[in-house]
Amino acid sequence: MMTSSDAIDSYCGFPLFHRLHSQLSLSLPLSLSLFINLKDRSSYVSLVLNLKDRIPDNAIIVRFNFSFIDQVDLQKPSHIGTKPACKFFTDKQNSWGMYQFIKLEDLEQQHLKDDCFMVWCDIIILGVARVADIAVPAPPAAAFMPPPPDWPQHFRALLQGADVRFLIKTKTFAVHWCVLAARSLMFSAELYSTMKEGAANTAIMEIDDMRADMFSNLLHFIYTDSLLLETTSTTELGKHDEAASSTVQHLLMAVDRYGMERLKLICEDKLCRHISLNTVGTTLVLAEQHHCKKLKHACFKFIKTQKKLDVVVATDGFQHLAKSCPFALFELIAKLGEDN
Repeated sequence: MMTSSDAIDSYCGFPLFHRLHSQLSLSLPLSLSLFINLKDRSSYVSLVLNLKDRIPDNAIIVRFNFSFIDQVDLQKPSHIGTKPACKFFTDKQNSWGMYQFIKLEDLEQQHLKDDCFMVWCDIIILGVARVADIAVPAPPAAAFMPPPPDWPQHFRALLQGADVRFLIKTKTFAVHWCVLAARSLMFSAELYSTMKEGAANTAIMEIDDMRADMFSNLLHFIYTDSLLLETTSTTELGKHDEAASSTVQHLLMAVDRYGMERLKLICEDKLCRHISLNTVGTTLVLAEQHHCKKLKHACFKFIKTQKKLDVVVATDGFQHLAKSCPFALFELIAKLGEDN
């Protein structure tokens, strides 16, 4: 059965006529509404199908499509069949539509003829179902925020007991050879011979040229992938504290020895951000000896910005640079000469 309804809306001061056609296989209590926001010319025209009569305990299932009267291809059953099935309920979902059917300005430019336009509405009835037989989707679950990863705490607990011991000065560290070997090729090489001899539980490996607190920091990073001194020295570093800077320098030397490249880059970045007049000399020596190009460039840049170079040269760190790394000093002089 073919039905049509006519209506007149006022649009921009002019009467706007639209004719709504529906191809229905049976009479349905559906009506079509047109919504236009007259205040915003960049808004959209909305077309909505409404269930105008109550249908207790039943739902109407349809496919529908809106098109302009001359858009014949959009009115073919093959196209309408691609549209999703919509269920009209009396008390729940009683309207469906296209809320962005066309922009208002596009409607004016492309489809208005004599201040009128015609819209075609095709409706295919899929059936009428009892509401009790239609599965109502469950409400969406609340967003789940998993707790932060706790593997660092678990691995830190491993430090309570282990199969290899390191002796640093007078302090002993119990570690797991498999963990250290997995994190560092250098540790792997040192520990392999010990494990091969089968003396894991009794082996004590001595390290003479490293501070115990630096080895503790190194182990903490190996087991937790976090830097222990972040909780103790970050504030001090912010004040250019020489002792805190020295701590990071010693840690960088330790991690470079064991090939911990990621931790080395972290230490290098911390030192780059906290270069001071009293530490630039020793930091430049460290950068040269441990091949830290970024840190070396940061030291050069810091020195070049100083107005009184004689103050920099007079520091103990700079004197240490002249004795330990003369090539770095020559490179610095060349860099300063390029700017003059």
